[in-house]
Amino acid sequence: MNRSQIVKISKALADKTRLRIFEAISACKHMNCGEIVSMRGVTPATVSHHLKILSEAGLIGCHREGQFVYSQAVPKTIGAYARALTKITRRRKPLRRK
Repeated sequence: MNRSQIVKISKALADKTRLRIFEAISACKHMNCGEIVSMRGVTPATVSHHLKILSEAGLIGCHREGQFVYSQAVPKTIGAYARALTKITRRRKPLRRK
């Protein structure tokens, strides 16, 4: 995972509403926009905006079933993100003592 992907995912998860939406989607097999709206008390337009950002970051995938578009978490992305953060922390430079 490159640095720009790490930044994109970090920014996507930094918003508290987006994080709550991602948590809700991750907790089940998949959710549609209406289910998220009813759970979180936000407008459909707001949910749609947040889903777009989560999707662009690769955190969720979307698929159509009839008239509904369902979102589901992409565990592979979270795994790669966690490994990238771990790698960053291991590259830490030692503190300089004066």
